[in-house]
Amino acid sequence: MYNVAIVGAGPAGIFTALEIMKLRPQWKVVLVEKGPKIEKRKCLLREGYEKCPGCKKCGLLCGWGGAGAFSDGKLTLTPDVGGHLVDYMPRKKVEDLIAYTDSVYLDFGATDEVFGLNREAFADLERQATLAELKLVHSPVRHLGTERSLGVLKSMQDYLDKKITILNDVSATSLIVENEQVKGFLTSDNQQIRAEYVVIAPGREGADWLTKEFDKNKIGMVSNAVDVGVRVELPAPVFEPITEKLYESKLIYHSPSFGDEVRTFCMNPYGEVVAENYNGIATVNGHSYGEADKRTRNTNFALLVSEKFTEPFKEPIAYGQHIARLANMLAGGILVQRFGDLLDGRRSTPERIKASTLVPTLGCATPGDLSLVLPYRQMTSIIEMLYALDKIAPGTASRYTLLYGVEVKFYSARVKLTNDLETEGVKNLYTIGDGAGVTRGLIQASASGVHVARIICGK
Repeated sequence: MYNVAIVGAGPAGIFTALEIMKLRPQWKVVLVEKGPKIEKRKCLLREGYEKCPGCKKCGLLCGWGGAGAFSDGKLTLTPDVGGHLVDYMPRKKVEDLIAYTDSVYLDFGATDEVFGLNREAFADLERQATLAELKLVHSPVRHLGTERSLGVLKSMQDYLDKKITILNDVSATSLIVENEQVKGFLTSDNQQIRAEYVVIAPGREGADWLTKEFDKNKIGMVSNAVDVGVRVELPAPVFEPITEKLYESKLIYHSPSFGDEVRTFCMNPYGEVVAENYNGIATVNGHSYGEADKRTRNTNFALLVSEKFTEPFKEPIAYGQHIARLANMLAGGILVQRFGDLLDGRRSTPERIKASTLVPTLGCATPGDLSLVLPYRQMTSIIEMLYALDKIAPGTASRYTLLYGVEVKFYSARVKLTNDLETEGVKNLYTIGDGAGVTRGLIQASASGVHVARIICGK
């Protein structure tokens, strides 16, 4: 019997445990994580495999630190991007939570440098963006770098390992709910975890399980927006006038053809494109490094189109999986296409990719035709966004620019929650982080854990 049981050792789950141990160090807390400890996580593709082997548990997604462990650790220090916490509490409270959470990252070894604090430089870039019909969101970023991010998370793991029970390579399989109150959950190794409070923080990797389990227990959910798009790779100097000032620019555009919102996401100066495996489905992402000797000559970022569907649509994960599977079907994994080939209505070939001025950092991607994968509406919006970006970063819409597909963010349908982030209909059950559709990034996921920990300890 535990005071608190936590499902998922991503940033949301980790910060829940950290804050509880600060406020109630005598409490018994268990944290269940389906993947291994951080020092045992690995990706065979990053270790020399030519193609993603499709591991049962993707080393980039599962394990201590969640999907953020192998990311380049960008902490976006504003409530305006990275989640929906302002829907549950006043903006000032979210700002305070972010500031506090950021200080905890610093305590565990995060770098002191923050990009985007120069308001004069931001104002100049904002003016250029406005002229191109783009909205530039002011979002100071603390960049850890992939190697620093791993070190910070390892420090958190070692600290908590002495204070709570951590069960690695163990999955939660089903919730135990009695008389509309959570009592615990069952695990993949046939344990019954009993707890006074349960915090569900499975991340995007566990969003599918969360949706099915909550549907089974008749826990209310509402349809979330579906984020589907591509990862763009181009020469680093193209975006250098922006990235050297902001590191990561959050740009939003509404396409003239359909009015859809298109946004940049996870910008990686001098970074690399990487493949991820979501339960057998290959998707694309990007990383960058703090160390100069690991830098590439390219910059990459995602362009995501957010679609909100009308009722009775309730399956955002299944929709994203369907599109990703189309790309996998055609390419045997990740598909890549030159922007010029897309405009000319022809598929890219290995010869055309090789003849380009740009060397792809994801060598296992298969040249092909993204127009056979992405719906016409999303593809049109992405093309229009690239032309808009070309106005502030000439060279973005070059015929040699590479588009990798697909990038999908697997958020579950959004759980119906109280302002305390307690699940409506089931008492003492809290649901946080990206997997619950509450957040969309490291800092707000972490902050949601702090918030829930304080609520529980206050009770």
